[in-house]
Amino acid sequence: MKLNDQMCFSMVVSAGVFARIGVELRYNRNNPYEVSLAFNTGKSVRVNWVIGRDLLADGLLAESGLGDVRIRPRPDAPGTIEISLNPPTGQATFEADAAQLMEFLNNTYDIVAPGEEHRWMDIDDTLSRLLTQDS
Repeated sequence: MKLNDQMCFSMVVSAGVFARIGVELRYNRNNPYEVSLAFNTGKSVRVNWVIGRDLLADGLLAESGLGDVRIRPRPDAPGTIEISLNPPTGQATFEADAAQLMEFLNNTYDIVAPGEEHRWMDIDDTLSRLLTQDS
C-alpha cells in the first residue's frame, strides 16, 4: 500500500524572502522506515530526497537530525517546521505547515503502525537494492 500527498513548502531564499515550491510526500509500506520527498523545481526533473519517518516525526516536536537532514519546529513561528537539507553540493532550507506534516504522518501510521515496520521489510529486496547501488 502506498500513500502520496501534495503540499507546498516555502523555500528560504534569503532572510525574509521565500519561494513556494510544490512537494509530493510519498510513503510505501514496502519501505516502511522512509518517507520520500519529491520537490517540483519547475524543471522537467524533480529533486528527490528520502528521509526517515521517525526523523520527520521527531522533528515535529524538537530539533532532530544530524548531517544532511535536520528538522525542527520554528520557535518563533508556532505551527511551522523547518527542514534543512545539506548535501555535499549545497544547502536548502524549507518551511512547512506542521499540521499538514502531522496529518501525512498519521496517515502513514494507518498503513504501518510505529514499531511494526519490521513486519513489512523485505530483507532480500533491500539487500539486492543496496548491493546493486554499490556496483
